[in-house]
Amino acid sequence: MSENTFGKIHVYTGDGKGKTTAALGLAIRALGNNKKIAIIYFDKGGDFYNERKVLDQLIGNNFQYFVTGQQRFDPLKKVFRFGVEAEDKAEALRGLNIIERLFNEATVDLLILDEINPAIHLGLVELEMFLKILEKRPSQIELILTGRNATPQVLAKADLITEMKEVKHYFNEGLKAREGIEY
Repeated sequence: MSENTFGKIHVYTGDGKGKTTAALGLAIRALGNNKKIAIIYFDKGGDFYNERKVLDQLIGNNFQYFVTGQQRFDPLKKVFRFGVEAEDKAEALRGLNIIERLFNEATVDLLILDEINPAIHLGLVELEMFLKILEKRPSQIELILTGRNATPQVLAKADLITEMKEVKHYFNEGLKAREGIEY
């Protein structure tokens, strides 16, 4: 197999911090190698994710991103809303439609599905529907699936699995989400 062959499936999962951060680092590396990148953010609506300020500067022929999901972060209280509403599911379906479109176009080298694993786990995305879409993936597209609670079915599709493990976290001591670090 050639060293330059794209088309693997990565899963970044676990209860530790760093899954999205790792995926973004890989996107930067691929961009530096003149690859075409797309990111679909699942269940991360709103304008509170500060990496997007930098990503906005990268948008062009080789980079695009899509935001799905309702706003879940309250910037005043610095807490996230939990639970699933009908609009959350509608937004997740919009994300799945974007995946299908990108697969049909087959113009990206690397596709990151940020927080797809918890979207499946929480029932925003139906597992069987996602697996059917995954079967349509062009073999040359490198696919990154992030988030906690990756299902056994998704893990079985992976060529690489990285589990982030929480050993110690300042949230447990009452520290709330910090701008520039958690969002």
